[in-house]
Amino acid sequence: METHDLTSTPGLASALRTTTLRLARRLRQMRADDLDLTGSQLSAMSSLLNHGDQLMGELAALERIQPPSMTRIVNALEERGMAVRKPSERDRRQCVVALTDAGREILLANRRRRDEWLARQMEGLDESDLDVLRRAVLILERVRNA
Repeated sequence: METHDLTSTPGLASALRTTTLRLARRLRQMRADDLDLTGSQLSAMSSLLNHGDQLMGELAALERIQPPSMTRIVNALEERGMAVRKPSERDRRQCVVALTDAGREILLANRRRRDEWLARQMEGLDESDLDVLRRAVLILERVRNA
């Protein structure tokens, strides 16, 4: 493990960045090998699950990517039966992207797999460590939303 000066804000930021990136990488590795979905596709599916059906432009904005990139992602999800486009009720010239039942089930199963792996890793922690993690989640959310 790299050594960081955890007493300074820059050192703590560097350690936090390194650790969260490595944990995120490890969690990505926990997805099913047979999913054949990219990280971008899974992320778009998560946005649809968390925020509901979206116009293509809204989904691109949520994912912070350009609309043409989102079009490619949605095309691939449609080909796999994970998402569907339907005309917008507000503006028939636009389409809304929605998860299919199959897409929802695959996404939820993938989340359960990752949650179960992380819970197993945390089993050996004592209650005081778990309390620190509980507080850290709230703090990290504030940092993320700042």
